[in-house]
Amino acid sequence: MRSILTFSTTLLVLAGFAGEASAADRASIALQIQMDQPGSRIDRNLFGQFAEHLGSGIYDGIWVGKDSRIPNVRGIRSDVVAALRALRVPNVRWPGGCFADEYHWRDGVGPASKRKSTVNSNWGGAAESNAFGTDEFMDFIDQIGSDAYISLNVGSGTVAEAAAWMEYMTADAHTGAGRERATNGHPAPYTVRFAGIGNESWGCGGSMSADYYLSQLKIFSRFAHNLNPLQTGDKAMWRIAVGSDGNKADYVETVMRAWKERPWSWDMEGVSLHSYTTVGWPPKHPSTGFDEAEYALFLADTLNMDKLISQSAAIMDVYDPAKKIALVVDEWGAWLAPLPGTNPGYLVQQNSLRDAVLAALNLNIFARHADRVKMANIAQMINVLQAMIMTRGRDLVLTPTYHVFRLYAPFHDATFLPVRVEPGVYSAGALSLPRVDAIAARDERGRVWLAAVNLDPKESVTVRLATTSGEFRSANGETLTAPRVDAVNTFEVPEAVEPVAVSAQSTGDGLQLALPSKSVTVVEIR
Repeated sequence: MRSILTFSTTLLVLAGFAGEASAADRASIALQIQMDQPGSRIDRNLFGQFAEHLGSGIYDGIWVGKDSRIPNVRGIRSDVVAALRALRVPNVRWPGGCFADEYHWRDGVGPASKRKSTVNSNWGGAAESNAFGTDEFMDFIDQIGSDAYISLNVGSGTVAEAAAWMEYMTADAHTGAGRERATNGHPAPYTVRFAGIGNESWGCGGSMSADYYLSQLKIFSRFAHNLNPLQTGDKAMWRIAVGSDGNKADYVETVMRAWKERPWSWDMEGVSLHSYTTVGWPPKHPSTGFDEAEYALFLADTLNMDKLISQSAAIMDVYDPAKKIALVVDEWGAWLAPLPGTNPGYLVQQNSLRDAVLAALNLNIFARHADRVKMANIAQMINVLQAMIMTRGRDLVLTPTYHVFRLYAPFHDATFLPVRVEPGVYSAGALSLPRVDAIAARDERGRVWLAAVNLDPKESVTVRLATTSGEFRSANGETLTAPRVDAVNTFEVPEAVEPVAVSAQSTGDGLQLALPSKSVTVVEIR
């Protein structure tokens, strides 16, 4: 079920209201949570992560080796594991990305001394040692308490290779593949919760036509079996097909039409959508030192995610009105210019307060589409693009985006509650954006949570909280903001952008919650 927020991110409609509200009206808005109209479950997998063999996302970011002086467990950084466990990461997509369609899994199993060294031709021509392979990834997943989302190589691989990989990961220990896995240290079958059938097959995954990709999807989904006997029913593996690139919908139309008419011999459980906030291609906008005009431009581009999801969902509804197939936004986030002095192929960028606001807006959009969007993966987890974490040697920095994901943890598997609000208008030049964006939900323990974003970089706003069922007595939580929209956390100043405690004030008119300018606020309402 969609929220009944009045703005719905339609900029042309909002433009008509610009400048009409008084200063007093802009300083205070009413927000009512529709407690009596519960919607869909906000699947915890909407808060998924993405770790590609790209730059230092894997090596130094996750893997430092068993002999490293950096504290580790079996070569995996302990500080990174602790930070990710705090996020309750639901799933991690690996090994790519574009890298996935050139990844041959056998290069990354067995004794490290015998693994084949290769070249990462997609990202900077870096040497790929294959020290971090299937067993290391599954160890990492286990350490952070997450589920595995494996991207199968459809571009340069074969069906036989994909089937053998699935067998290695999921077959019983008494089979040949299972005995090989046991020899490598893991007798029990792994749980592979999600499998992507290719990546961006319309682009770096092979520049395939939609019809040609469909022919591959049918074969791979048929023969890349999950053999883990425990993965049945609700635990069965999802097969995720390639869908929209954010502009063209021909893949979505083709695979959904075929799915509706399919014979028994193939199936899928999800279709992907990839869309980055870039404001033009190739990415050229800096990740620091930008002004308010650029800040607003990026938020406007971010809000376009609602339209893209609606376009894919509308096509899916034609062939799947029961919403059995999930829309999976498994690549999203801000893609900015590489930091000066870094390898352009490593996609290193800073992570600012603006990116935190951008992340919250996306998460709110996903939640409002929770009836169809069941999974999403931000790009990427560590040291690459809009990362949660940055590492340098022994040091680790948590980014503003990390803090947003931690603040939103109560929304995992919570029930969506519609919000009625007149959001106001934030104007920047010719752009008119909603001033406030908000979602609410009831968690599995019955607690009610509100996430509210104040997009305005200059003015705070007071929200008057109301409900359709009884009265709210208190609201307590945290808010994330900073003096500047381009404020960042660095290795020298790692806590420049951090959440602080916030509480609503009780007045004769009920509860009032102050939202600072350029902020993300999450509170529990009692």
